[in-house]
Amino acid sequence: MAAAVTAAAACAQQVQRTVSSKASSSLLAPVARPAAAFRPAAVAARRASALRVLAQATAAPAAAPAKADANKKSQYALQTLTTWLLDLEREGTIDNELATVISSIATACKQIGSLVNRAGISNLTGLAGETNVQGEDQKKLDVISNEVFSNCLRQCGRTGIIASEEEDQPVAVEETFSGEYVVVFDPLDGSSNIDAGISVGSIFGVYEPSPECRIEDMDDPEAMMQKCVLNVCQAGNELLCAGYTLYSSSTILVLTVGKGVYGFTLDPLIGEFVLSHPDIKIPEKGKIYSFNEGNYQSWSKEQQAYIDSLKDSSQWGGKPYSSRYIGSLVGDFHRTLLYGGIYGYPGDAKNPNGKLRLLYECAPMSMICEQAGGAGSTGFQRVLDIVPTKVHERQPLFVGSKWEVEYLESVLQNKPAPHEN
Repeated sequence: MAAAVTAAAACAQQVQRTVSSKASSSLLAPVARPAAAFRPAAVAARRASALRVLAQATAAPAAAPAKADANKKSQYALQTLTTWLLDLEREGTIDNELATVISSIATACKQIGSLVNRAGISNLTGLAGETNVQGEDQKKLDVISNEVFSNCLRQCGRTGIIASEEEDQPVAVEETFSGEYVVVFDPLDGSSNIDAGISVGSIFGVYEPSPECRIEDMDDPEAMMQKCVLNVCQAGNELLCAGYTLYSSSTILVLTVGKGVYGFTLDPLIGEFVLSHPDIKIPEKGKIYSFNEGNYQSWSKEQQAYIDSLKDSSQWGGKPYSSRYIGSLVGDFHRTLLYGGIYGYPGDAKNPNGKLRLLYECAPMSMICEQAGGAGSTGFQRVLDIVPTKVHERQPLFVGSKWEVEYLESVLQNKPAPHEN
């Protein structure tokens, strides 16, 4: 009996030791496993693996945006007239004085554009009751636009002399203190269209001061008038800058400083001219002609023959030229510049030299056209080579695609037509 009790007790102790041992192992296992994980070799391996995963996840995406950012332009980036002028200054193309003059012209055009848009509701339509030096009836906006242009040019302080279509003689600017540039302009071309709400515009050109105008002449009013004021008559190839502003569905400023033609559209939300037409090039040929055919009967036979040839479909592959004429030089020229073709205002029996003024209409438009790859001619001579003998001198004008102008010259001069490319 005693032996059985002893054996049972020994068995119980063995079971208790086994249970305790398993429990101890079970309790220690979670501790042992993390401990193993923190051995130096395991830590290094895990760290290397994590770095490889991180590198794979970040390396490719980081490289792609960097490449994209280098080529992608922000949707909010704007090239305004102001920044464009600053770029030209940095390049040495223009100086700060000329940039100031151009900026003042842009300001005048903004103000005139606003007046044109509100003309119908601000009692600015109709005649002013006066005539200009050419004997043309002045519209109210003619007078106002001339005053706006003159004020802006005076206030910039860089203009020495201004010559306007609406002024009998050039005017010396007393407010100038630097620059002394000569600015010629037609403040509102096509003003007869204002009451009908059709496109009108402003045309301008900037010249260097006349070399005959010396500072010592300023003390002699008569000498100043002769040498400084009246000597604004320079050839168009002396222009430093030429441009126009179109007031239509949008206000567009187009100008050149002798290195291509650029167009800027006025953004009314920010009040700035924004680059919208970089480096404009006129097509080599076009299928649009812009002439006032109401004067057909008073044209020369050669001029009539030219217009007749454009209507002859057999000469142009079965399709004649199209006729488009607004009656506003700026509007007709702007379309021609973008689409190609030719604009013309020839002389006739009543006006042998046409009706367009050389100094502030023909010359600036011809410079713009040539800078865009086109041509400007009187039919017999390059417009930019002509030196005006008086401020309001008139000349015939034909501007547009180079081939089209050359073809017109060939007809007027009875020469063979230019070769078609």
